[in-house]
Amino acid sequence: MRKLTSEQARVLLEKGTEAPFTGTLLLNKEKGGYHCVQCGAKLFSSSAKFDSGTGWPSFTEANNVELKEDTAHGMVRTEVICKKCKGHLGHVFDDGPKGKKRYCINSCVLEFKK
Repeated sequence: MRKLTSEQARVLLEKGTEAPFTGTLLLNKEKGGYHCVQCGAKLFSSSAKFDSGTGWPSFTEANNVELKEDTAHGMVRTEVICKKCKGHLGHVFDDGPKGKKRYCINSCVLEFKK
């Protein structure tokens, strides 16, 4: 496992959320893959990334993730977890483009590789 920054640890290990519109990968449009910053597992492809306007990187498809019901903060949502290291990545919603899912992921837990 890699050494995490305090923000990465807060999000991945404590199920935190980074502030919207602050992530370094939010506006990234390069071709490549998005990997878990903790274990290196490939999670998303750039071809599945889209601008949802929500302030976090959004994807229509995922790899190497698990989905789990999340009832924290008085809401019922579906949490997205890295299948390999079990780190918290974000949440998935049913409001993606063309009837697809929207994986709303914290930028700080992703590492982009061209």
